[in-house]
Amino acid sequence: MKDVTVDKLMDDLRVVVGDAEELLKATAGQANDKVAAVRARAQASVDQAKVRMAALGDQVTLQSRQTAKVTDEYVHQNPWQSIGVAAGVGLVLGILLGRK
Repeated sequence: MKDVTVDKLMDDLRVVVGDAEELLKATAGQANDKVAAVRARAQASVDQAKVRMAALGDQVTLQSRQTAKVTDEYVHQNPWQSIGVAAGVGLVLGILLGRK
């Protein structure tokens, strides 16, 4: 569930950054000092958001790889327990899906 939330947040941020970049391009011809100051702040915010999104993406990738590695090691060290857990999860899902 956490991964879905992070993925959704990343997608939303990409859309916002894309929209902000389009707005900055559309107002590029404005010569007003106030508009130029707002554009500069917006551009700095967009650049900062891109850096943070890249860092968050790297962190999520690293966490996913670490989780997969730990899970793989656990399954190899405890194969029968892993089979039991998988069977239990399958049974619960079967019961829940069979209720429809």
